[in-house]
Amino acid sequence: MEAQAVKSNLVLILDFGSQYTHLITRRIRSLSVFSLCISGTSSLKSITDLNPSVIILSGGPHSVHAPDAPSFPDGFVEYVESKGVFVLGICYGLQLLVEKLGGEVKVGEKQEYGRMEIEVLKESCGLFECRKIGDKQMVWMSHGDEAVRLPEGFEVVARSQQGSVAAVENPGRRFYGLQYHPEVTHSPEGMATLRHFLFDVCGVSDGWTMTDVMQEEIKVINETVGTEEHVICALSGGVDSTVAATLVHKAIGDRLHCVFVDNGLLRFKERERVMETFEKDLHLPVTCVDAVEQFLSKLKGVVDPEAKRKIIGKEFICIFDAFATDLEKKTGKKPAFLVQGTLYPDVIESCPPPGSGRTHSHTIKSHHNVGGLPKDMKLKLIEPLKLLFKDEVRELGKILNVPVPFLKRHPFPGPGLAVRVLGDVTEGNALDILRQVDEIFIQSIKDAGLYDSIWQAFAVFLPIRSVGVQGDQRTHSHVVALRAVTSQDGMTADWYNFEHKFLDDVARKICNSVRGVNRVVQDITSKPPSTIEWE
Repeated sequence: MEAQAVKSNLVLILDFGSQYTHLITRRIRSLSVFSLCISGTSSLKSITDLNPSVIILSGGPHSVHAPDAPSFPDGFVEYVESKGVFVLGICYGLQLLVEKLGGEVKVGEKQEYGRMEIEVLKESCGLFECRKIGDKQMVWMSHGDEAVRLPEGFEVVARSQQGSVAAVENPGRRFYGLQYHPEVTHSPEGMATLRHFLFDVCGVSDGWTMTDVMQEEIKVINETVGTEEHVICALSGGVDSTVAATLVHKAIGDRLHCVFVDNGLLRFKERERVMETFEKDLHLPVTCVDAVEQFLSKLKGVVDPEAKRKIIGKEFICIFDAFATDLEKKTGKKPAFLVQGTLYPDVIESCPPPGSGRTHSHTIKSHHNVGGLPKDMKLKLIEPLKLLFKDEVRELGKILNVPVPFLKRHPFPGPGLAVRVLGDVTEGNALDILRQVDEIFIQSIKDAGLYDSIWQAFAVFLPIRSVGVQGDQRTHSHVVALRAVTSQDGMTADWYNFEHKFLDDVARKICNSVRGVNRVVQDITSKPPSTIEWE
């Protein structure tokens, strides 16, 4: 789906680096309104081409006083006023508006972080749905600077209990600002504020549905591929690539050729289980390629996570190119396109934060769907899910009649177990040990009825050994870690709090069943500061 397809109702978010920016996108989409997030330092043309009806300036870690502080492009104010675009600044976004429009922002005498009560000072139908003067609500603050003098025509709508500006507006110019974060759950009335602002003030309509997404994407796929070209789809056995394949198959039928690559980095019996599902339940045309030796030989001795991802991405493309050549011999038509199940979080995480001065080489991690592919690949990419979050993909999968149990599968990284074996994946029997441990952990979760309550669970093979006692003998064996998190979209996550008895049972089972393991630990860090995967 291209953003232009829904641009008449688009809420565009300019990202200035806040850890909550993706939540704004999520909250607005939950109102059945399409929202898209791009860098706050994008060119004016990038913004005008999307023709948004509303623009939200996100928060960020910067100070507007800093010489390298990120800002919207020159001509932005003139553009939004000439087109009648509504603008809402949140946190840093409010301060940026104030500063750029002639007001003044200073370092606050008192910083405000966390929960804070605000009070309405002016009856405003623009931000607070005609709240009365003196009405109060609890919000989530996160700022050190504050607006001390507003631009001409702006008014203070609310202040915090410490006296700082909490909300401002200039309805005549369609500029609004909130110093707090309405998108987080710690601002209980935040969603009501966003809903009122978008629907009642900006006049946005709530007509965006997954059915619309499906129909529009089928149209885009047909226009891109044409009536003659053939397409390859890289199936991983995960939800994303499966939904992408099903969608493309619905669009072009038998001109789609799916390939499932056994790269030696799959989970326990993954190849057999996935192929059975593809053939029996999804009826997709799938060819299985055994490339275990090809991948593992290239990964031998490689310990850097980013290097592993790049190698895997390159080898996948080599296989797809070879598969395309073989297809040309059989069909007389060489495929020109490659389908991948890239999601919106993949795109976001593979881009540098605004104002960081960084390039893609300094990202959190390169997703094999985004940053791990070679620049000289011959196949052109089709990424029908690239603007969707995981839960939206699952909703689309239901519409496409993908079996619900398959849609509930936990995410599995494109590089597979290569990013769950820390260090050299070919060393010793690390992969076999990890497969056994992971199978015990996941099956135990399913047996306990917890699988659907967890976003993602897996085991990690650590590159260390520990001393233990097994069978009255000293052992010096491997350590494995268990990781389970809850999340809505994978952008943020919290660790799952298992009952102690469950952990005790799993740890005993692993140490008693998997030769070479004598210690089990649990990862209890959230995202941030950690990523969900260890590499």
